[in-house]
Amino acid sequence: MQTHVVSAQQWEAARQQLLVKEKEMTHARDALAAERRRMPWLAVEKQYAFDGPKGKASLVDLFEGRHQLIVYRAFFEPGVFGWPEHACRGCSMVADQVAHLAHLNARDTTLAFVSRAPQADIARLKARMGWEMIPWYTVTDSFDADFGVGEWHGTNVFFRDGSKLYRTYFINNRGDEQMGGTWNYLDITPLGRQEVWEDSPEGYPQTPTYKWWNWHDSYVEGAAPDKRWVEVSDAGEAAFRKEQAGAKS
Repeated sequence: MQTHVVSAQQWEAARQQLLVKEKEMTHARDALAAERRRMPWLAVEKQYAFDGPKGKASLVDLFEGRHQLIVYRAFFEPGVFGWPEHACRGCSMVADQVAHLAHLNARDTTLAFVSRAPQADIARLKARMGWEMIPWYTVTDSFDADFGVGEWHGTNVFFRDGSKLYRTYFINNRGDEQMGGTWNYLDITPLGRQEVWEDSPEGYPQTPTYKWWNWHDSYVEGAAPDKRWVEVSDAGEAAFRKEQAGAKS
């Protein structure tokens, strides 16, 4: 292994040089997410049926009462390598990356996995792999073929306006590699992270940055931001802005 060992000052200079490019990439990613929030929507006219742990479910049911739904098509079914003990290795890697869903739910967003395996097998797999938190449904009709995930994995995003459903985005191939984290999931939704710094269309919901964050076992619907956390996050942001200003001067 070839290495280039330098002094602490040289190392910091190299880091700062690379940081310029990293910030450019971050800003480009934010701009791309802003474009996603302006994507046209496709009305979902067809009725779809799934099997769930509580019985039959419609696509509307998968939202669990929220406005945004992210659906990952995982390959777990007869004929897939690993069946019946395991799901596809790649899909299993995706499932292993999923962060605690309370944070997504707090942003009016539901994540669900779908496969063609029966519910009994899905329940067994979730228990074995520690994926009990992920809502996981059985596809019973043409949902996978209709939304581009009949032969390959992919992530579809939907929005619910009352009983009307819309497909708002789709990502697959290497795009699925980054999925699992709360921020990456929110960045592919039509409403985004819903924070005031985002470039979103007028009228989209937005709240002060950081203030909605909470411990995953402490979210309470409709609760005001915790006063102490507001103070802590304000102080942290002020220190960050001061550091940035000093670096530019």
